[in-house]
Order: sequence, then structure tokens, then C-alpha cells
Amino acid sequence: MADTASLQERPLTLDDLTAYFARGSKPKDQFRVGAEHEKFGFYLGSHEPVPYYGDKGIHALLTGLQRFGWTPVMEGEVMIGLERNGANVSLEPGGQFELSGAPLLTMHDICQETGQHLDEVKTVADELGLGFMGLGFSPVWKREEVPVMPKGRYVIMRNYMPKVGGLGLDMMLRTCTVQANLDFSSEADMVAKFRMSLALQPIVTALFANSPFTEGKPNGFLSSRANVWTDTDADRTGLLDFVFEDGFDFERYARYALDVPMYFAKRGDRYIDLAGRSFRDFIDGRIDELPGERASIKDWADHTTTLLPEVRLKTYLEMRGADAGPWSSLCALPALWTGVFYDDAALAAAWDLCKDWTSEDRAGLRRDVPRLGLKAQVAGRSAQDVARDFVAIAKAGLKNRAYMNGGFLDETIYMGELEEIADSGITPAERLLELYNTRWAGDAGRVFEDFAY
Repeated sequence: MADTASLQERPLTLDDLTAYFARGSKPKDQFRVGAEHEKFGFYLGSHEPVPYYGDKGIHALLTGLQRFGWTPVMEGEVMIGLERNGANVSLEPGGQFELSGAPLLTMHDICQETGQHLDEVKTVADELGLGFMGLGFSPVWKREEVPVMPKGRYVIMRNYMPKVGGLGLDMMLRTCTVQANLDFSSEADMVAKFRMSLALQPIVTALFANSPFTEGKPNGFLSSRANVWTDTDADRTGLLDFVFEDGFDFERYARYALDVPMYFAKRGDRYIDLAGRSFRDFIDGRIDELPGERASIKDWADHTTTLLPEVRLKTYLEMRGADAGPWSSLCALPALWTGVFYDDAALAAAWDLCKDWTSEDRAGLRRDVPRLGLKAQVAGRSAQDVARDFVAIAKAGLKNRAYMNGGFLDETIYMGELEEIADSGITPAERLLELYNTRWAGDAGRVFEDFAY
């Protein structure tokens, strides 16, 4: 592949764009897992959201974390994150605090990384009077109460979102997720994993459904976070039916990405607002804001991060369908996907669960899960039945990997909570609603005390 500089001197070709995804292919012995999670910060006592500036704000938290060896990530004069040994701490638009973990070999490594991060955050947060909590959607705050973080791309997105959907600002300011990033060995392996994970993503949404409150009241959903994505931006979200069509490959995804309107181009620390523009025009040097400039591979890589489907292809596959939740769920989500991605028998068995589903089956499941959770139906089965099978397959895959911790326990130890949810059919959201209707006496704010990290 040509270097970036030479690509800027001529228009990028479809082959260049396709090669960007293809270069993610790697031998199985190099497979790793990256785990990401977001969490809401709040002031202890008042439960108010945390602004960026101030003695007890997000900037102070980022500064305090540097005692643990984190290095600041700057955008101009503004500290927007931290990095250490391949991991990053970053800010989502409404101040949601995110750990993007380093690519690691085992679930034991991931869970240790996650625990260390939460311990470090708690150490500094306690000094500042802050708490953190994992839920899929902010339980009490109104949208206008959420402070906006000073990052250039978020200004552009805030201006653009209301033009393309009714809930995009909620997605930015009031949602949190837990995600996993996993590898593929070849184009064929990517296709197999993409199809399986995209079809089953709503099942995972149901297992992790954990956002039943909006502005202090039950909202009629078990995953209101998942519902938000149904009215955010149809150009860049959803279930991507073309992934299931014959002939799907890296090139087909590149063609899809080409057709998604842009958000921005980054030049140094500056974000150029190109919201709604065509990347094809950028390739041809026809962007008025950047006269004479053609898109580079770096611009293409940036553009692919603005695509927001339930599964996203970069140089790896990103699982995007789960609400944030308690500490245990932050290990369970990557464990679940690792079990089915990195064991050939498990991958085949997981595909058997969904290979006969039609486009209508997949769309119906995606539509019903946010409200019904594991009670949704697909192709004559309940989501709970599928979830029970899926969890068992993932557990078998983890067992086959046979990675032991110091206590000689394998990675299946992170699956207990998911087994319980799948067996009972009761989602985390339903347990929150039960508390709301009983012990909490209709006070959704109690979640800040009972479920803080």
C-alpha cells in the first residue's frame, strides 16, 4: 500500500480504501481483545452531572489521574484524554468517562485492566467528591442539564444531529455503553464474524439491557439506549442488510462508508466542519473548506470512526450493542464475544443460531428488544431461548481457549452473571424497575447510591 503522503498527491482509489480494512487481517496467534466502557460521573450527594472546568470538574479528574503514569492527550490547549501503555481514557460529549483498553490476550488481563482503572478513578474521584456509575441511559438528568465537553468534533456533531434524527443529542449526551473490539484472520473470517455478530447483536442488547429510566421515571423501555439509536442518523446506524448479501467483502463495506455523509476533517488540532458533505467529493479535491486538498488515508480512517452501526468494521470488528452496567458486566461483554469469535466451533454454532433469519426477522428483533428485552421473539423462538444457547456457546468457546488465571480458573468465570440473566429471562433493567417500585419508593435517584462503582 502506498504511503499517506503519496496518496494525498493523487485521488484515493477504491482499492486504497478497501486495503485500509484488509490490513487488519492477522494470524490467529496475534488475536487480541480490546474492551471499552463508558460511565456517568456525578457529584456525590447532589447527583448532578460533572462539568469539564472547575476545581472538582473533569479536567481536575484527568489531572489527578496522571499520578498513575497516564500522559495527557491534548487538543490545542485543552486536555481531552489520557494514554498509557496502549490504553486511553477519553471523554464522550456529555462528560461520560471512557476507558478504551489496550489490546490484550485474555479476559483475565482485561478484567485486571478494568479493575485497575476503576480503582484509580475512584481514588481521585473520592478526593473531588465525585462518583461514577454504569447505566445505558442517564436516569434523571434532562438533556439541557448535561455539560458539553470542549472537543472540536462534538461541536460539529451537536450542530448536525438535529438535522438527521430526533434523538442524536441524547445519544451524545445521555448514553453509555460497554464494547469489545475483536480481530479477524482474513476477509472470509471477517465476513463470517460480521454476519454472526450483527445478527445476534440485539440478543446481546437484551442481555445487557440496563436503561429503564428517563428524567426520573420509567420510560417504557428496558434499553432506552438501544431505542435512541433507532432515531439518531439513519445514514450511519442500523443493522446493514448488505452484510448478509452474497459477495459481501471489504470492498462492499468501503462502498457503504463512501456513501455515508461526512462529519469533519481534522487538520492538526483543528476540526473542519464538513457535516453532510460527500467523501467522494473530498477524494476529488472538491471541498470548498479545504481548497485544493484531497482526502488522505488518515482522513478515511477518521471518517470510518463516524459510522455508527451496531457492528462497526475498522481494522477490527467493534461490538456496539450493549448498555453500560455494573463492574461485572464490563468483563462479561468482552468475554461473551471472545468466546464466540476466537473458537471455530463456537463461531459456527453461533452462526447456526441465526443463519436462517430473514431481514424481516433481524429487523423485528432489533425493533422489539429495546422494549421487551428477552421476551422479544425471532423466527419462532424467544430472545431468551436464543440468549441461553448463545451464552452456552460462548462459555464453551472460552473453555476451549483454556486460559487460566493465577487461581487456575479459566475465562468462563466471567460468564456467571450472563448465565443467570439468560436462564431467568430477567434483564438488569427489570431488576432496577423492581427496586424502583419497592425499596426505592419511586425514587430513581437511588440508583446513584446503590449502583455506583
